[in-house]
Amino acid sequence: MAGRKRPARPGAHGWHRRGSFPPPVDGGGEEPPRSEAHARARKVDPSFTEGRLVRVAGGRNQAEAELIQNMLLEEGVPSILRRTAGFDVPDFLAAGPRDVLVPESGVEVAREVLHEADMAPQEGGGEPQLGRTLLVTAAILGAGALVTVVAWLALQASA
Repeated sequence: MAGRKRPARPGAHGWHRRGSFPPPVDGGGEEPPRSEAHARARKVDPSFTEGRLVRVAGGRNQAEAELIQNMLLEEGVPSILRRTAGFDVPDFLAAGPRDVLVPESGVEVAREVLHEADMAPQEGGGEPQLGRTLLVTAAILGAGALVTVVAWLALQASA
């Protein structure tokens, strides 16, 4: 046992903390993959592994985010899933939204893949439009004014 190296634990190299990916595995030979992780690493295009991580999409739950992640992997773009801010509660298990992050060098390809599959995030990111916000505010103020007038008329009639 003295001559054997201890196997590295997942994350021992700190790749996840540095916001980068491990070096890609050379898939040039016809050797069958040794594990599922090895098979996935062989699909990664090394040109898409450079740069900091950028959010390109989000899934409503873990299954949807993994579907997006696998679509990107088929095009050679590596990705990482992260719980969306505010939903990092272990009790949620697979529930709750996830962010899909890719390296900067793979952002354009990832967005093209998502656009072709009609899974690209909508422009504006769900921000309410100013016109709609003003319309709702005006409706609420109008209803409040109507209630005030009706109450005032009821008081005048009873006096």
